[in-house]
Amino acid sequence: MTGIGYTLPSLVSIVVVVAWELTYLRTGLFRKSTYWATMAIVFAFQILVDGWLTKLSAPIVLYSPDHVSGIRFPWDIPIEDFFFGFSMITATLLLWEHHKKRKPKQQKMIQTTNEADA
Repeated sequence: MTGIGYTLPSLVSIVVVVAWELTYLRTGLFRKSTYWATMAIVFAFQILVDGWLTKLSAPIVLYSPDHVSGIRFPWDIPIEDFFFGFSMITATLLLWEHHKKRKPKQQKMIQTTNEADA
């Protein structure tokens, strides 16, 4: 089990998303309790669905042992699924917050331009 095929990219995705927030976007998302509540809800449903899809007794989705770490928690879910889930949901919410912050600035610039034209 090398874990490079799925484990490494999933870990890199976390580092990239967190670095993107801390160095470029700076939305403050990680300080919001609503973000963490959202993640808890997402992970609760992920456990239910992913647990059913990856249960070792009757798997629907199979993972090559050569490409995962072999750590499964809970109910036979590869931990890499949680890493990618964190990265995908967080990246989406970061973009949402970033564009939400930009919109008022753009509207203010349009108003200023319109007032100057009047």
